[in-house]
Amino acid sequence: QVQLEESGGGLVQAGGSLRLSCAASGRTFSRYTLGWFRQAPGKEREFVGSIARSGDSTYYAASVKGRFTISRDNAKNTGYLQMNSLKPEDTAVYYCAASPMGVITTTARRYDYWGQGTQVTVSS
Repeated sequence: QVQLEESGGGLVQAGGSLRLSCAASGRTFSRYTLGWFRQAPGKEREFVGSIARSGDSTYYAASVKGRFTISRDNAKNTGYLQMNSLKPEDTAVYYCAASPMGVITTTARRYDYWGQGTQVTVSS
């Protein structure tokens, strides 16, 4: 089992940046594909991006591509979501999740482990 904990959320003005962290404990972090999802009030949880186990491949939702960057440091058991040029529509609770699949996946049900989420609020 893997335990995940997000941090780094907060309030930022539009155009600003935040970096979220996802600290993992338990089983070997490098065995899992890492994904980031978000859920805004009244909306379904949506895929943000994902990074392969080795960190050599990433995939992003169209809404964040070019603004967000996912990375990971397997030696530190930590994943990151760097968010730049933030927009009010990026306001949501952000979750990191771990999938045992060997490939990047955008499907939430394929992620077995989830953090508790961290709030990101972007003011206009």
